[in-house]
Amino acid sequence: MSAESPEAVSLGEIAAALGGELIGTPSLRITRIAPLEAATPDAISFLANPRYRQQLAGSAAGCVIVAPALRDDAAARGAALVTPDPYLYFARLTQWWAARTRPVVAAGVHPSAVVDASARLGTGASVGPLAVVEAGASIGDGAVVGAQCFVGRNARLGAGTRLHPRVTLGFDCTIGARGIVHSGAVIGADGFGFAPTKDQGYVKIEQLGAVRIGDDVEIGANTCIDRGALGDTVIEDGVKLDNLIQIAHNVHIGRGSAMAGCSAVAGSTRIGARCTIGGGAGILGHLTIADDVHISAQSTVSRSIAQPGTYTGFFPLDDNRNWEKNAVTLRQLHALRERIRALERRAGKTDEPA
Repeated sequence: MSAESPEAVSLGEIAAALGGELIGTPSLRITRIAPLEAATPDAISFLANPRYRQQLAGSAAGCVIVAPALRDDAAARGAALVTPDPYLYFARLTQWWAARTRPVVAAGVHPSAVVDASARLGTGASVGPLAVVEAGASIGDGAVVGAQCFVGRNARLGAGTRLHPRVTLGFDCTIGARGIVHSGAVIGADGFGFAPTKDQGYVKIEQLGAVRIGDDVEIGANTCIDRGALGDTVIEDGVKLDNLIQIAHNVHIGRGSAMAGCSAVAGSTRIGARCTIGGGAGILGHLTIADDVHISAQSTVSRSIAQPGTYTGFFPLDDNRNWEKNAVTLRQLHALRERIRALERRAGKTDEPA
């Protein structure tokens, strides 16, 4: 991946804007951000993991962002920006770069948009082509409602929040300030609630709650966050959700947690602060996950977790023949345990576990 700019910038300008110790010529012109292996002399790159330090000497990058431990290595090959956290510096650099190079969205309402007369649009807000903003909705200062978005009745969008094209924000739902919601996301669809009967099939339970999303939240493409059945589904400040995630009704996700793609949380589960959920992981309903819990990819969480730490629950990959043998053995574990206990009793062992 590379980020290109039609207008070059000097290393001195980057250092002045973002800080760091600059080694090299401040006037060196940079036209793009690139990975080490693909960088050219007009590119700036970074090295965050010392395991890849062997790539440093061979990189053609005009400048490399490094930690103090790699200062001498970087200086030996050319220009460098030295900072305690190169990956964070890289993140700030991409933000600064995007602010300089991306087109500014024009404020105002596109002629093809439909905005109810009772909706409130803040200063500098933008409503794109074919978007719909219903009665009583509030769009904050500088917020962007992209093309073909739908903002329902009495929904609220915070200052500086951006809805990319084709986002649905259901009635009464709220997103705080500085949020980003990517295309195809649906916020405020009905939760999956039905009362089973013998003669009438499944009878729908109307979902009477809403969705409340805090500040600085990013929601990936085609992610769905269901409204609560009675209370609200809550996503606290700073949460980051990847693409294709399902958040069921009445889930509560704590501040600063992050979930990777294709993970899912069933209804009424509460996830603490600063948790991470790996890709494809599933969390069953009505559970409580403590703060600072990290769930490995593809794991299934079937019980509450009370202590911080990393938890893993998937069967290791193997060739199919061995996997089938191990699966059969796994199904027989209880019987095998009972046979071992019986043998231990015959041998006179008395300290068997309960």
